[in-house]
Amino acid sequence: MTKPKLQIALDLMNLPRATQIAEEAVEGGVDWIESGTLLIKSEGMESVRALKKKFPDKTIVADLKTADVGGVEVEMASKAGAQVCIVLGISDNGTITEAVRAGKKYGSKIMVDMLGVENKIKRAKEVEAFGANYICVHVGIDEQMTGGTPLKTVTELAHAVHIPIAAAGGLNTETVADVVKAGASVIIVGGAITKAPNVTEETKKLKEAITEEKVIPTKLFKKYSEEELFDVFSRVSTSNISDAMHRKGVLHRIKPLKKGYKLVGKAVTVRTYDGDWAKPVEAIDVANKGEVIIIDACRGHTAVWGELASWSCKQKGIAGVVIDGAVRDVEDLLSLDFPVFARHFVPNAGEPKGFGEIGAEITIGGRCVKNGDWIVGDDSGVVAIPQERAREIANRAMNVREQENRIREEIKRGSTLSKVVNLRKWEKVVR
Repeated sequence: MTKPKLQIALDLMNLPRATQIAEEAVEGGVDWIESGTLLIKSEGMESVRALKKKFPDKTIVADLKTADVGGVEVEMASKAGAQVCIVLGISDNGTITEAVRAGKKYGSKIMVDMLGVENKIKRAKEVEAFGANYICVHVGIDEQMTGGTPLKTVTELAHAVHIPIAAAGGLNTETVADVVKAGASVIIVGGAITKAPNVTEETKKLKEAITEEKVIPTKLFKKYSEEELFDVFSRVSTSNISDAMHRKGVLHRIKPLKKGYKLVGKAVTVRTYDGDWAKPVEAIDVANKGEVIIIDACRGHTAVWGELASWSCKQKGIAGVVIDGAVRDVEDLLSLDFPVFARHFVPNAGEPKGFGEIGAEITIGGRCVKNGDWIVGDDSGVVAIPQERAREIANRAMNVREQENRIREEIKRGSTLSKVVNLRKWEKVVR
């Protein structure tokens, strides 16, 4: 039985970066090198030519994701040096058969990607009959963020077709062994390698996990439990989370009382009015240990919170408070060291009139927040994460963090941010 191949997916926009990472991955033992869709769209067939020239002894894969003119695209990639060309399974039958014919003519293999195909078993059998050389079970990045994996489909297709199966989609040292056992013979790994500060060592770990069919723990994408979500949101920054949410989720103009706070917990929402501190204080009795009281106080300048309320929270183990309004007793709060985030800090308090409600949907810092949403705060400010998207955003934030770790490593080696991301090339063209 042929040993499974490890394929690195170079889904980067910058060819020099991709080549550098590929060099390190080759040192770690990678078998196949893929010019990923992002790289091909960014650099064209030059990326395939460059990789083949740099690594003449390695199998070069062109992830064309061809959906039309299969013969032309396969010819183009094959002449550039690709030995495997990837065509989409959702393409017309004629596109796939033309790709297969061109592959035979120009000496390349055809891999059919099942991304987006509804009946994967039926389609896999069809493209096998057309002459495809590989089936790729591919879970896209957006699906990965919600916990999708290729394992179940690999298992099903391994009993349905006779050509080799490739598996792709969030695979790492914890998960590659399972897809190998399920029947995959090409293991495609992207981010777990390309975002690693030490690509060579990470590649070696992946090869070990594949060849020995063993699980090597990692902290990459997962279906997080509530406890693990808390851990992830404690490790990433609000900046990471904001990037993961397309620069959204920020509670504008809400700042920490002092630097050094890290606030993480699920929201107990409160609506009140400027100076009316009854509902904010009553919410302390409602909130559970580890939760965050978050208060819409109409951006008011009269305090609805102070030292005694904070002491009550600290005694109950409440994680912190976020107020779109005013807080007082600053000196005492600083010595208490209870995480407080607010819009204003003032000396004057209001009166407990009892207007408002607890547990309702509120608007705070220009952002809608519901009871049970995740709240994360640090020196940069506060972000709110809808509870129904918490696992997805945790994965996306970790993805941002890992990408930044890799860029930081390249900067430490003597580069600069603009050089690493090839900034000039991607500045907006003004017409």
